[in-house]
Amino acid sequence: MQYGEHLKLIPPEICSIEDYEIRARKHVSPEVWTYINSGSASDLTLYQNLVQFDQIKIWNRVLRQLTQGHTRINLLGHELKHPIILGPVAHQKLVHPLGEIATAQAADVTETLMVASTLASCTLKDIAHATQSHLWFQLYFQQTKENTLELVKKAEKSGYTALVITVDVPINGLRTAVQRSGFNIPAEAEAVNISSNHFEYLPYIQPNESEIFQGWMSLAPSWDDIEWLKNNTRLPIILKGILHPDDAVTAQNIGADGIIVSNHGGRALDTTPTSLEVLPTIRKRLGADYPVLMDGGIRRGGDVFKAIALGANAVLLGRPQLYGLAVAGALGVAHMLQLLIQEFEVTMALAGCGQVDAITHDCIAHNPSHSLF
Repeated sequence: MQYGEHLKLIPPEICSIEDYEIRARKHVSPEVWTYINSGSASDLTLYQNLVQFDQIKIWNRVLRQLTQGHTRINLLGHELKHPIILGPVAHQKLVHPLGEIATAQAADVTETLMVASTLASCTLKDIAHATQSHLWFQLYFQQTKENTLELVKKAEKSGYTALVITVDVPINGLRTAVQRSGFNIPAEAEAVNISSNHFEYLPYIQPNESEIFQGWMSLAPSWDDIEWLKNNTRLPIILKGILHPDDAVTAQNIGADGIIVSNHGGRALDTTPTSLEVLPTIRKRLGADYPVLMDGGIRRGGDVFKAIALGANAVLLGRPQLYGLAVAGALGVAHMLQLLIQEFEVTMALAGCGQVDAITHDCIAHNPSHSLF
């Protein structure tokens, strides 16, 4: 298999996200693989995101009538076919020439909500034209409010129905593995919706000042900026990258329409708690009705079930969509999603849950004291 080749048919031996991950590595260069599949620093959070799910056990339940079962949910006033969302993933042309357009096509045929990244390698308009499914736009604040608002208005005009503001990477995490590889984003995969790459231009600092604190962090958004944006858009605002329960409460108090519990897939601060660890406490602090989503480590339908049982309304997928895209383009992403949806349905059936609302904390057989707050 040469780098850049993509399958036209899915072989029967690909039957899980893990299979797609193994196969995807053969379709991209080692440098690209390092970029998309590594985390920050020592990759400890990246690893824990995956293994934390293994600590949670599900009760099986028997002899229940489930023939009217379904996976539909209502989120921010929209009915979704299932609670699995394609999260924002940048630079998708790294693994396929159609990039986010192919992913949007897969979202269309599987009726999956997709979140397009600020750093997408396809235009927001082209992504929107490729799907009839719901679309959200993930926003990184730009260096000026004018540039930020210009980007938001572009998303509004293209038909996106919510803003997902990433708040946990005011500066990039320590991408040690990527630095060692010497990888840089090639021209064909660069972000096309912004005039310059995020964090490209360092503000002027005095010789005795810190490049981090007086430099990059001088550009970082604050809670005030979230409130400013809320007053300048008609779209619902969801804050992505919340881990601490106090930050979750602040988000709720300032009027954010929902949050995504996330550690950025282990690519921001290493050794943070996992989303799954803090999810129950955050749900308890915010109440039953506030929209709480999560990402980080979802690889099986059982993982989706566990996240919902511990307090999530829905989950987001990151790297798995790149695995499917690298292997077989839109077909690969659609097949990967269909596998995960079916796994989720099987898990629901064997756990005796006919609707997503029936998935509660009572479905968990073993829940260790893993919450840190």
